[in-house]
Amino acid sequence: MKPIGKVLCAAGLLAALLAFFWREPFNPESLVGARVLLTGASAGIGEQMAYHYARFGAAIVLTARREAVLQKVMEKCLTLGAKKVFLIPADMSSPSEPQKVVQFAVQKLGGLDYLVLNHIGANRFQMWAGDVEFTRWLMQVNFFSYVALATAALPTLEKNNGSLVVISSLAGKIATPFTTSYSATKFALDGFFGSLRHELMMQKKNVTVTLCILGLIDTETAMESTRGKVHLSASPAPDAALAIVLGSAARLREVFYPWWLQQIIYLWVLAPSNEVLQSYYNYSSP
Repeated sequence: MKPIGKVLCAAGLLAALLAFFWREPFNPESLVGARVLLTGASAGIGEQMAYHYARFGAAIVLTARREAVLQKVMEKCLTLGAKKVFLIPADMSSPSEPQKVVQFAVQKLGGLDYLVLNHIGANRFQMWAGDVEFTRWLMQVNFFSYVALATAALPTLEKNNGSLVVISSLAGKIATPFTTSYSATKFALDGFFGSLRHELMMQKKNVTVTLCILGLIDTETAMESTRGKVHLSASPAPDAALAIVLGSAARLREVFYPWWLQQIIYLWVLAPSNEVLQSYYNYSSP
């Protein structure tokens, strides 16, 4: 290995150790009565996060497209101990929805301590087929609506020393096969919210930005779209959701789930191998 490679490797390992041992401890009391706006809350990781926040006694606004499903999640949250729960159906492919959702949440909860951005549009797990319009639509749902929600919520988050929690993916750190449009939206999240984090710090505003990098999670949607196409084991959604809730409450810069994704990213930066990466995907030339 060249000297510069050794230095980068050592720096990466040191950063990982510091992140592991010096993270702020989680205080369960910090989430009692915390005011949370959670998007994509009707299923998958979002649904599981809703239940975790409820168990900690948070006050929650849930949003997703399907009102009937949200109603069931809301009812369960109340039985699990949520301080209060409200719901607002919204379709984030519409540019007008983010402002409406944030206004509703602030009105119902009296402000926000956490904005958890979790919703995604339906992903086509397939080779690029040239559908530019689909990519535009997915950017609206997966990226532009995140920016709009965060922008609308920043004043109340600044007032309450709150947190922006952004759910991303390994595909937003390493470009992977079958995810052209999806990966583009996740890289965009990394760039925008990473830059925003710097700007908030420079302005001495006590709003944390936690970017959550997830691997393959065993949600129904993910399992259906990747079936027969990847040679990877999926991680449980409830555990991923808990890692996000705890990591953002501890105001971490990044949350990796499973934890070893961070090491994978360091290794990829130092020694990328297209052959190794592609070996995890099932593709036969026509």
